[in-house]
Amino acid sequence: MPIMYEQFSVRPEAVKNRNPNAIHIDKKDMLTGIGIVRAVPGPVFSIGSYTGGLALKDGGAGMQIIGSIIGMVGIFLPSALLVLFFFPIWNRLKKYSAIYRSLEGINAAVLGIMVGSTFYILKDITLFDGTGVGFINIGIVLGTAVTLIFTRVPAPVIVVLCVVLGYFL
Repeated sequence: MPIMYEQFSVRPEAVKNRNPNAIHIDKKDMLTGIGIVRAVPGPVFSIGSYTGGLALKDGGAGMQIIGSIIGMVGIFLPSALLVLFFFPIWNRLKKYSAIYRSLEGINAAVLGIMVGSTFYILKDITLFDGTGVGFINIGIVLGTAVTLIFTRVPAPVIVVLCVVLGYFL
């Protein structure tokens, strides 16, 4: 998601002089999609369909549907092919202790990428600038965390509430 955020929301602003036709997705729209996708249980691959639809929204509803389909195929096909062709080999390879133990390092690397991605996306969200908006954002983040940890309110309900709150703020 951070790579898509960089590619479609941050980078087009930097290259608009050289390439005025670069596909640009508004940062707020992209961050809203990232928040929704992260709150819904299951795989986060649906961000590909969301991004594809937003990338082609200027072409009308038909192009937006085509963009969503392209995004869905583009993000699901590589992993599906990987599972289909690499999984049988993986079952044989994981019997070796060196390969099986390497998973700990892979898991650590993935965790590091996720933490780094979180901080990368947080750089464009106003939190610690001392303004009223920053304090409201901190309150929403803390309120969401407390609600998720100490109550049984489903995450999608919290996301809808945050989207409604974002609309009015």
